[in-house]
Amino acid sequence: MSIQPSAALTPDVCLFSALELAQMIRTKKISAREVLAAHLKQIERVNPKVNAIVSPAIEAAQECARRADEATAAGKPLGLLHGLPIAHKDLQPTKDIPTTFGSRIFQDFLPENDSLTVERLKRAGAITVGKTNTPELGAGSQTFNEVFGATCNPYDLGKTCGGSSGGAAVALATYMLPIADGSDMGGSLRNPASFCNVVGMRTSPGRVPVWPAPMGWSTFGVDGPMARSVADAAFLLSAMAGPDARSPISLQEPGELFAAPLQRDFRRVRVAWWKGLGGLPFDPQVRQVVNEQRRVFESLGCIVEEAEPDFTGTDNVFKILRAWLFVVRFAEMAKLHRPLIKDTILWEIERGEKLTAREIGDAEVSRTGLFHRMRKFMETYEFFIMPVCQVLPFDINQPYVAEIDGVKMSTYIDWMKSCYYISTLGNPALSLPCGFSREGLPIGLQIVGRHRDDWGVLQIGHAVEQLIGPSLRRMPPVILGN
Repeated sequence: MSIQPSAALTPDVCLFSALELAQMIRTKKISAREVLAAHLKQIERVNPKVNAIVSPAIEAAQECARRADEATAAGKPLGLLHGLPIAHKDLQPTKDIPTTFGSRIFQDFLPENDSLTVERLKRAGAITVGKTNTPELGAGSQTFNEVFGATCNPYDLGKTCGGSSGGAAVALATYMLPIADGSDMGGSLRNPASFCNVVGMRTSPGRVPVWPAPMGWSTFGVDGPMARSVADAAFLLSAMAGPDARSPISLQEPGELFAAPLQRDFRRVRVAWWKGLGGLPFDPQVRQVVNEQRRVFESLGCIVEEAEPDFTGTDNVFKILRAWLFVVRFAEMAKLHRPLIKDTILWEIERGEKLTAREIGDAEVSRTGLFHRMRKFMETYEFFIMPVCQVLPFDINQPYVAEIDGVKMSTYIDWMKSCYYISTLGNPALSLPCGFSREGLPIGLQIVGRHRDDWGVLQIGHAVEQLIGPSLRRMPPVILGN
């Protein structure tokens, strides 16, 4: 049976969820070529305004869509993501598609192999249309670089979209893609999701194996899903997750676990509600909008109590281990290409090179202590709720936040503590849209789960989303032509 083109092909196709599109393609209600054409039309219309998708691979995508339709018509086994358009974060090596890492050093780099994440998504049937923009070498939660420029927030083109998975978040928010991959060290999946009103999940280390990786045992950087809903994020994760021998920390549970129904009864589940994270400054609107959602958890039947882990020492641990990782990853590069590397990365490298073995060792010991404090805290509470970001999306020409509610930041990453505290502990965390500022800028809340309980985090995120989601489906002005 062949697939007949629909009578009217419009970008309205882009408004369907990833789950809906996958089912429509599988049941031959629409072809992969039609789905691709609709999204390419949306990319052509919107991307020049926001600069989210870079290094387009249009002809290759069209050929993949043609082959996908042939496979559907022939009744061949179909992958989970069969026919769905996707663009990969420009930190993910992609065979025969430029991978710049947002750096002039790599602006002509054409990988010979896909990363493990890209490999899995292709195997699942997703169709690559290009890459998504990212900061230089993925450093900093503001997406701009000297190769492609800055990516704009679709809710206010004069504001940042966050980062480092900023291009992915914007592509989702503007319906240019139904799904997108991202990565997260200090908040790079969660921060742009919060700034762009989409869902981003920092997965447990090893849940989505990372390869190639110069430090295979590191648990700081993880890959994970981004989508416009929790259900779509879980759907994507089911294709990304699962063990792989190339990663020494990969978890053994199969990805198919995340394709199960998300429904769950949350009555009597104990939830800890943040108090202030040890006195961190927050924009008052962030604090207000996040706290207004406490009633949603209570309406689910959760027992919600004000409580939070002791984060003493977390900031120092993260900064030491981050600087050490920067030395390992970028120090040799800096020796060869110093004029082509931005100041904040050079600062991290220089700080890392001054560290002693004792300081690095003490940071690891302290991190172990933090893990056990968090573990004991989460024995009482199944989930911990807090803001994703301490600030609203800020001026796109501002490289980082220098002050929050009158408190000056001492480094370029200090405004990201509400994200990187959780990165240090290694718990899974979900960024979920929860409201807007008075100016119409998105705000997200962060759901933190127990060690390796990615599934539980998705389940409660889905339950909350069912209650507050309809009120948050606000089209970005850039789509409406404003």
